[in-house]
Amino acid sequence: MNRSGLSDALSGPPVDFTFKCINSVEDILLKEPRPGPRAIKCSEDGKLMSQALNLSYNTLTDIRGFREVVNKLLVEPNKLSWIDLSFNNLSAIDSVLTGYCNLSILNLHGNSIRQFSQVDKLAALPNLKRLTLHGNPIDEEQSYRSYVLSVLPQLKSLDFCAVSKQDRVTANTWRRMNIRPRRVRRVENK
Repeated sequence: MNRSGLSDALSGPPVDFTFKCINSVEDILLKEPRPGPRAIKCSEDGKLMSQALNLSYNTLTDIRGFREVVNKLLVEPNKLSWIDLSFNNLSAIDSVLTGYCNLSILNLHGNSIRQFSQVDKLAALPNLKRLTLHGNPIDEEQSYRSYVLSVLPQLKSLDFCAVSKQDRVTANTWRRMNIRPRRVRRVENK
């Protein structure tokens, strides 16, 4: 397949593993993706041609082995741009996700994420434009939206709501008032 054909195929529908009772990432390789209105094309070696992966509505508690499984599953795993891990039981945002520099949409709503420090990991994703975290214990924190937008200023949408100019102003003000700059130690030349 030529480069243009591969590019077209990669923009195909998401690989859909919703409601498959997946307990561990490795289980993905034992399941068939759900059929959709548009078929997902496969390469000659059986890998799927898609840039999107839907693992929502399963029973994942972590995503150990994610990179290895995605490498076996997709033709060009480094082009993964959309991951849906919503409605699982994840309590942490695995740093493996930060290795997908093309990731622009990440759905994590309906999990068990409690700590702001988990969101900090996503700052390594410069192309992340849409993020969902609602339905996690973290969204009950008073400064939740301001914190997330201060850490991820490039977001265009948070929890399926567009980020407004006022949201950005509030996040910047919140950041200035609540996050202290790190002190830099000066090393004296001897």
